[in-house]
Order: sequence, then structure tokens, then C-alpha cells
Amino acid sequence: MFNINPRSSTPIYTQIVDEVKESILKGILEPGDKMPSVRELAKMMTINPNTIQKAYKELERQMVIEKIRGKGTFVSTDYKGKRDESRMKLVKESFKKGLIELKYMGIKEEETMAIIKELIREIKGDE
Repeated sequence: MFNINPRSSTPIYTQIVDEVKESILKGILEPGDKMPSVRELAKMMTINPNTIQKAYKELERQMVIEKIRGKGTFVSTDYKGKRDESRMKLVKESFKKGLIELKYMGIKEEETMAIIKELIREIKGDE
């Protein structure tokens, strides 16, 4: 269901959070879709249920998913992005690292912009 790299330095729960968000942006998961239960997803992905639980709690905290007592967990239907300055700072740092890496690879600004536009299209599902 989600692509997780166990060898990555990024924690698995963070990878799950990112994968769920990307799936929503690409339209693979839509508002109101039922998410697998913690146990189901842990079994499918052969991951410790505590890791899935941690990812779901983070997604709930960010209001990306919502838990409805007795029914399950669903992709939030009324999610509205909100600006979070601490997360914005992390995103900017991440962009900066990527841009520095591209510069050291000899990639020109025009090609860098093309890469960014390609990634935006990919996330929108316009591939």
C-alpha cells in the first residue's frame, strides 16, 4: 500500500505519514476513504503496530485523518492546510539542502526549476 524503505534514515512512522499525504495529493486516497486499521496495515506492511499507531496519531494531529469511534479511521473530509511556522522552517531547510546538492552537481537554475515543476506535476498526479 505504501512504499517504505527500512534502510532509510527517516523513521518509518514519518515515511508512512509522508506516503499517506502523497497518496491524498495524488488522489489515490480521497476525503472520506476508510483507512486500514492499525492491525491490518501493520500486517500488510509487516511493521510493528506501534509504528503504525504513531503514524496515525501524527496524521490525526495534523488533521489529515480522523478517527470515528466505532467506525474506524478515515481520510479527513474537511482538511484545510494551515501554516505551521516550525514545519515551514523544516521544509525550507530541506529545500535548501536539495538546492545546494543540485548546485554542486552542476545543475543550472533553469534545470532546477524544471525539476521542481516536474515534482509538482508528479504530486498532483499529472505525470
